Amino acid sequence: MQYKIFIVTIFSAITLNAQSNNLAPSISVTDHSFGIKIIDEYRNLENLLDPKTTHWMKSQSDFAVSVFNSIPNKNYYLDKRLEFDKREGYSIYDLKITENDKYFYLKRNVGERTAKAYYRDGFGGKEILLYDPANFISSKKLAGISKNNFVINLISPSWDGSKVAISLTQGGKELSEIIIMDVDKRNIYPQTIINTNPASIGGIKWLDDNNGFFYTYYPVVDLQSKDFRKNTQAMLYKIGEDPKILRDIFSGTHNPDLNISPTEYPAILVFNPEDQYYTGILVDAERFRKTFYIDKKDLLQEKKDWKLLYDKDAKAFSIRSSGNDIYFLSGYNSPNYKLCKTNFTTRNFKDPEILVPAKKDEVINQYTLTKDGIYYVTTKNGVEAKLYLYQNGKEIPIKLPYISGNIELQSKGKDHSDLWVNCSGWANDEQRFKYDVSTNTFKQENITPIIEFPEFEDIIVEEVSIKSYDGTEVPLSIIYNKNINKNGKNPLFIDCYGAFGESSKPFFAKSYLLWANQGGIVAIPHVRGGGEKGSQWHVDGQKDKKPNTWKDLIASAEYLVDKKFTSPEKMAIWGASAGGIAIGRAMTERPELFKAAVIESGVLNTTRFENNGIQATSSKEYGNPNDSIEFKGLLAMDSYQHIKKGKKYPATLICAGVNDPRVSPWQSTKFAAKLLADNVSKNPILLNIDYEGGHGADIPVAQRYANLSNIFAFMLWQLGHPNYQPNKPKK
Repeated sequence: MQYKIFIVTIFSAITLNAQSNNLAPSISVTDHSFGIKIIDEYRNLENLLDPKTTHWMKSQSDFAVSVFNSIPNKNYYLDKRLEFDKREGYSIYDLKITENDKYFYLKRNVGERTAKAYYRDGFGGKEILLYDPANFISSKKLAGISKNNFVINLISPSWDGSKVAISLTQGGKELSEIIIMDVDKRNIYPQTIINTNPASIGGIKWLDDNNGFFYTYYPVVDLQSKDFRKNTQAMLYKIGEDPKILRDIFSGTHNPDLNISPTEYPAILVFNPEDQYYTGILVDAERFRKTFYIDKKDLLQEKKDWKLLYDKDAKAFSIRSSGNDIYFLSGYNSPNYKLCKTNFTTRNFKDPEILVPAKKDEVINQYTLTKDGIYYVTTKNGVEAKLYLYQNGKEIPIKLPYISGNIELQSKGKDHSDLWVNCSGWANDEQRFKYDVSTNTFKQENITPIIEFPEFEDIIVEEVSIKSYDGTEVPLSIIYNKNINKNGKNPLFIDCYGAFGESSKPFFAKSYLLWANQGGIVAIPHVRGGGEKGSQWHVDGQKDKKPNTWKDLIASAEYLVDKKFTSPEKMAIWGASAGGIAIGRAMTERPELFKAAVIESGVLNTTRFENNGIQATSSKEYGNPNDSIEFKGLLAMDSYQHIKKGKKYPATLICAGVNDPRVSPWQSTKFAAKLLADNVSKNPILLNIDYEGGHGADIPVAQRYANLSNIFAFMLWQLGHPNYQPNKPKK
């Protein structure tokens, strides 16, 4: 035993020594904002074109890889996920069903790097391969990215299914190129549309005649440019035209009278071919968005007579139109939302017809129109989903096939009875059912095979509510194997997000369940800033109220220690993107409470808002740096600025993708540099840059599995799991 401890100590010393001898180059800058002095020791690292910066990033990443490679069983999660894929045979997602019952979807067979596009006529129809992204020849060359590393990130069939638009992206950049296929002939049109991102903004919305579509165009696609993602335009493209000839139909350039901000994303919404109007929405980081409408004939004649449909203060969202009628969810005087109806004539969004009033403990979060009425979904605390049918003025509860933490609806639209319900939970794999309203029954209609996972049969989930620092009740999901002992010795990680009103919805996370079967515990606190308890829950974790997010996380950690689920030496925290604020500030405010932290593509330096770190549209979520009060909020949530010299910080793994179009990798780089310089604990600080990745999505599945496997190996190593200790001597 002494020998084993000696070996691990030697490894830790080597790790520390290697890191301390490779500190980042520092050029300090001092700023003064609203009387506050801010010292930024690593401002120079924001320049990702500086060879000194890129060299340091690469050396740190190489070192991180060498550390991963020294951890026994570091490929365990990669191997298990590939094994599960083999057991399932294939996976299907991004399913689209046309009104004439044509199915389009992405499918990845076992052993394939990426998904291909498929089609079948009806649920029981013969499956036909439409497109393999390996055959795509880009019209642009992306430096530093492997050839044929394209993935399909979106498919969009025309109304009649005669054509399908296929969006492809590379290296995690999310920026896409669109090709169009004639489905019957399997013929790809020669034109390729570039400079767009339909998987994130605007989608692909087809014209009524199936011969063209709308998409959102990016004039600047250089990730390092200050103009990246600014002044985007909603374009009309007709098949066969030269896509270089841009038809701008809705933008700040085309419609200066609409006062569209450079950081808003104009996009077109289309609901039914027979509707009279097109809807134009200005997408930003907020749920409630300024929206316009125009007669379809006027738009196609390239007129500019857009009219205001509703402004942000109407608090309308999730709009659907049917003829002259407009359906929507409203947060106006109803933080849990209500289902409402108005029309294009009256456009009364503040005092509409209320179909389903707001519920006390349930948040209405989605709905779909059908021939038989409106189906809608509510959730309680973000983890208990219910299904209802609004029909003839009545709310009818529908009993689900099994208790579900999350459900997703799909229908063919207002002229059809078809309704599909996807049910899932923390310990239940997703299943797809078709609902028959005439018999009130569900029939399994799975697109992917239902596979048994007997190794997870002892996994249980506790849904509890804990008191935060100010007495607020915060929901907390806890996942573990029922056979563990609550003795404070279990490795536990907390997965936390808490931003943009997004809820941490239950899903069948196989990697989480593998962790539980290794004696670990997973905890998901539904902190303020998310949407689990409606719009006010979101507001209470924004801007100057953002401290509630990480203080809810800290309170959840203290609860888990108090109840003997774990102890500080056995606890890790993990978050991504905006969740980086929660993790970064929890570990800098209470470093002694956690043994390890993992931050992926994290928002970590909010006071450097203007330098392409977090885009300007996100000021509505985090705060405006030109406002004295909101600037103080940005400083309070700035994890980089809260690293203090001489403090002992947890072991930290900071991951980023060099092609990230949302959160620039310099934020992770600066955070790692300052943490390495100021930390005095013996815990390792690792920076791992994925040079063929972006914000985490749109990469080959094995690449994502490998990244996840490194994260789990790092946490298990640091939390003391015996199978993951480096240089473990052979018996």
